[in-house]
Amino acid sequence: MSTKMKIKKSADGGYEVMVLAKHPMETGLRKDSKTGEKIPAHFIKTMEFSLNGTAVAQADLGTGVSTNPLISVTLADAKPGDTVGVNWVDNKGESDSAEAAVK
Repeated sequence: MSTKMKIKKSADGGYEVMVLAKHPMETGLRKDSKTGEKIPAHFIKTMEFSLNGTAVAQADLGTGVSTNPLISVTLADAKPGDTVGVNWVDNKGESDSAEAAVK
């Protein structure tokens, strides 16, 4: 799995942080069309955003979120040179993270 982040200036003067998390996001309710067996649940539980190492936002996700979710937050206090980070953990204990500098 891989996580990609893009930061752009928002209309209100802050910075919009967009995160694309490559993840299957399975609900545990679908069945495999070949075997007829349920596909086990596999979804992102928590996504946390940080600014210069300090947590500033958290999203609690679940089975209602689509495959490869695109999550966006606006950081009003960010400025050029700051570092924005994101990390997530799923229900199987897998995780990923990304970091980018504000330009």
